[in-house]
This record gives sequence, C-alpha cells and structure tokens, in this order.
Amino acid sequence: MKYFLPLAVIVIFVLAAAAVLSIFFAKPAAGAAVCFGQNCFSAEVSKTPLELARGLMFKKSLEQDKGMLFIFDKEGIHPFWMKNTLIPLDIIWMDKDSRVVFIEKSAQPCRQQNCPTINPGVNAKYVLEVNAGTCAKIGIDVGDYGIIK
Repeated sequence: MKYFLPLAVIVIFVLAAAAVLSIFFAKPAAGAAVCFGQNCFSAEVSKTPLELARGLMFKKSLEQDKGMLFIFDKEGIHPFWMKNTLIPLDIIWMDKDSRVVFIEKSAQPCRQQNCPTINPGVNAKYVLEVNAGTCAKIGIDVGDYGIIK
C-alpha cells in the first residue's frame, strides 16, 4: 500500500507528458490540394484543436509546392501567431467560398516569449500557410479564389 501513491503520481505524470508531447509530434490529418489558377499546393490539413494549435511549429523547411491548410468549424476571425515557427510564411485567409479575404505576406518567426498575433479582422473559414514570397511570386491577391480539393 505504501507504493500505491507514488506509483499513481508517476502514472499521472507519464500520461500528462505524453499528452503534451503529442501536441508537437502528432501528424496532421490527411492532405488536400489548394490551387490558385495553375499553381497548386499539396497541403497538410489541420482540423482538430490540437492540430490547429501546432500548425507548422518546429518545421525547419517547407517545399515550394507544399503548405498547411487550417480548416475551422465555422467562419470567424481567426488570428495566428508565429511562435515556435522556424520559417517565414505567407498566411492566406479564405472565406467559406475559398475567396482570399486577407494575406499576411512574409510573416517572420517569433523568437520571443510573447509573440504578437496577426489578426485579419475579417471572417475566414480556411487559412493556408505557404513559404514567404509565394503570394508575390505567383500573384495571389485579396479577392482571388482558391480551389480546395
């Protein structure tokens, strides 16, 4: 009986540590293709709260034709931040019809403890993150329509 309490504490600690580590190392859901004209991105999809919170944190690189697509349950104002993100990104907010409603170009990684949020101030259902400079390179602008497959 004297070992029961310490064993219970150890089990709780291990379960809590596993939950925290899963935030950073769990794989996102299946992928999707997001296209703007002839330019398509193979995107990892984030839907669950855990996936939405993790995003591209700790990724050291992103191929030019890759991205991450965040899908929210409903349209709303969805601010983002660059905490623990290691690469500069273009962040593209799209409404329920996949129309681009806001773009944050060349968002830089945040290496501070308190990182500012990027608030689009407009309703969006989808957010696509791609390498910084991509929007300028291929001409993605507010008002354009993407196709999500």
